Amino acid sequence: MTPDPYSRDVIALAASIPHLRRLDAPQASVRKVSRLCGSEITLDMNLADGRVSEIGWDVSACALGQSSASILGNIVIGADRAMLVEGLDTLNDLLKGIPVADDSPFAALRVLEPASAYPARHGSIRLAFEAALEAFDSAAASAD
Repeated sequence: MTPDPYSRDVIALAASIPHLRRLDAPQASVRKVSRLCGSEITLDMNLADGRVSEIGWDVSACALGQSSASILGNIVIGADRAMLVEGLDTLNDLLKGIPVADDSPFAALRVLEPASAYPARHGSIRLAFEAALEAFDSAAASAD
């Protein structure tokens, strides 16, 4: 029997997404939509010294996408590009069934392990991480 991906922990994370507001003057703003399920994230970002200094976003996604955004939102401030890439890679591996290392800064993603059995939800789960990386690159390019 496949485990239920909508655990209490997933629901709790979905209900506590940090940074839920749009920024007034972001260096970058990115809108991502999962074509399969319609989940949508608009992420605003500012950088300082090559690191995320501020984000704000609007998240309209299923509980899995919301909980992924919550996990990212809890650790994104201060992240550099390499950390965002690591996060997306870790998430992609998790969705392929590869466990998250105990010492990973993304260990909280383990709550999403049961969702690996539901490929139709993977796009929604990746939205926040994909949007953050795209926004980072856009903000970095505008600072040059």
